[in-house]
Amino acid sequence: MAEIIVALDLPDSSAALSLVDRLGDSIDYYKVGSPLFTRSGPAIVHALADRGKKVFLDLKYHDIPNTVAQAVRAAADLGVAMLTLHAGGGMTMMRAARDAVGPDGPILLGVTLLTSFNAAEVEQVWGKELRSLREEVARLAALAADAGLDGVVASALEVESLKRRHGNEFVVVTPGIRPAGHLAGDQVRTGTPAEAVRAGSDYLVIGRPILEAPDPVEVVARVRDEVAQAREQRA
Repeated sequence: MAEIIVALDLPDSSAALSLVDRLGDSIDYYKVGSPLFTRSGPAIVHALADRGKKVFLDLKYHDIPNTVAQAVRAAADLGVAMLTLHAGGGMTMMRAARDAVGPDGPILLGVTLLTSFNAAEVEQVWGKELRSLREEVARLAALAADAGLDGVVASALEVESLKRRHGNEFVVVTPGIRPAGHLAGDQVRTGTPAEAVRAGSDYLVIGRPILEAPDPVEVVARVRDEVAQAREQRA
């Protein structure tokens, strides 16, 4: 599948919807994260739905189980296609989210380790030495799977092993996608569109390479070509 999700990490709904209208039918999925949602609220989700777009609500819920269950139910009522919660919130929290929307709700994704994290930062947060980032991602992904989530958010470096362990039905959304020649910025564990597709990613989240381009339509077209070629190589 390898759908492209454009991250609407823009200052307000006017700028976001202007980009959506410019990209037109070339993109079906858009990520709404905490900056845009905090400024624009549910109205941005409704505006995207009115344009026939599917929303990946990336608010990374992490709270007590009852609060997360209520938040996930509210997101489902908005009609979002996918949403995120931190796998580090624990089994009880994730199961509460699953129970809140049932099997027919939005795709629930556990956030494993942010792609901006390196090993030293994770060790500082967890207060323990890691054998590898990949193993820590695998551990958190297994918790998410056991809790009944539909999949996880993970970098291109971890996708192949996650698919091998949990099967192709386990959804993996990959942020930190950087086409060749684009700077990583604050992302540490990045990958090109082709690398992510060959690894088995289901959705590729791309922000700054499109948002900052003089011609975002042309960037999307190039990414689509790269994805198509990678699919053929993987088949």
